Amino acid sequence: MVRLTQNIEAAYEVETTYGNPPDGTLSHLGLLDTFDPRQVEMSITPVPSIGQSTDTHHASGPIGVTLPLKIACQGTGWQNILGRSIGRTYASGSNLGTPMKLSSSVDSLSVLAKDVDADYTLVGGVVPNEVTLTADYTTGGYMTCEATCTAQYTEDTSDGDFSGGFYADDYSDVAFPSAPTTDPLLPTDMTLSYSTAVQDDDFIKLNMAAGKYVEIGERYLRIFDAAETLNTTLAASAASVPYAGVLDLTHGDADTITDVITRINDTGLSSTCVAGSGAGNDASVNLLKGIYKMTGSLVEIPGIQSTSVDGAEGDMALWPNLKTVALKVTNNNTAISGKTGTTWLLNNSISKGKADVTLDITMTATDETFYDKYKAGTTIPLIRLDFGASVGSIALTNGTITAFSRPLTPGGELVDTLSIKFRGSGDYKNYSSYAISADWTIA
Repeated sequence: MVRLTQNIEAAYEVETTYGNPPDGTLSHLGLLDTFDPRQVEMSITPVPSIGQSTDTHHASGPIGVTLPLKIACQGTGWQNILGRSIGRTYASGSNLGTPMKLSSSVDSLSVLAKDVDADYTLVGGVVPNEVTLTADYTTGGYMTCEATCTAQYTEDTSDGDFSGGFYADDYSDVAFPSAPTTDPLLPTDMTLSYSTAVQDDDFIKLNMAAGKYVEIGERYLRIFDAAETLNTTLAASAASVPYAGVLDLTHGDADTITDVITRINDTGLSSTCVAGSGAGNDASVNLLKGIYKMTGSLVEIPGIQSTSVDGAEGDMALWPNLKTVALKVTNNNTAISGKTGTTWLLNNSISKGKADVTLDITMTATDETFYDKYKAGTTIPLIRLDFGASVGSIALTNGTITAFSRPLTPGGELVDTLSIKFRGSGDYKNYSSYAISADWTIA
């Protein structure tokens, strides 16, 4: 029988430890574009001997499994893949897992592929190494999320029962989820906005005890004591403070600078925190993402300057005349080979490397705004990819245009091609981890 791609669907679940499929509750990955759960390299080395063939003997090496995956941005599958390439950070303890900043932790999935003929393939220890989110405004089609993932091992069965195999898991009684019913995101469902200048360095002035520091992501503002534990004076007393020391900047009671100041001052954590000049009504999500430490008992945190035509402070300008947008997160992971039982595996475990966050854009040339930034070597403080309130958003902080081109084509339009890299904001600890910050929750 000929195998057809349209007969294959895939689901995933989160592993609590690397290479340990939970066989619990599956979630659908969404509409598949490219998918190969059986991409295996056996690492065979030919050993020549007497005779004409170079392959008189074969020496077996570690089994290497790669999972190429490209899906439409439909349901939550793409958010889990992209979110795990950023890293899962818990806003408080073990609660509110969110890709709020780059993380060094390896966050793995198990992926179960199912054919309509009821054949199954289980891939464990799936870790995204490079993930690209793409929107193409020049052709029809959905937004896509493409990932190159490593995996620990892959195995097959005809009924979903792997209990006699490598992972010893039984998925035959686990309900396979239905595909998402919502349409995948179109490029026009995403708003790309930017600000080209910092409004001021004291967008918000926090006056608290020396040693305290603040982490600001796309959704959560977290206050830490000098002992690097979340502050408990800012108690979880309202929906805008879901956990001690954590402010939800998307909540109506914390979505402006004045609201943030009020929440902090009302707790007694401070009574002298103030908004910067004219910044009180600005959106708190437009603070620059990063980590900031009290200098003495004061820290001044910058926010973005308006670039919108109406001049309202804190607004962001829409990126004009887009043709293509591609956000890429590359983790530079290191495979650690070893044996599990008697099986020699190339990806027996994974060490997460330093992340590289790049935004590639092509656009019809409009003016010299971005070329001037490129030429001067100055940053774009904040770029936001907004997919709507029901999906979420991604903030990119302190972007430097590393490449720019505008080739001349007789009789054609002028097209700008930009490549931008990001590095977060702040002055303390691993502030560069806030180069990228997303506001959705992942399990």
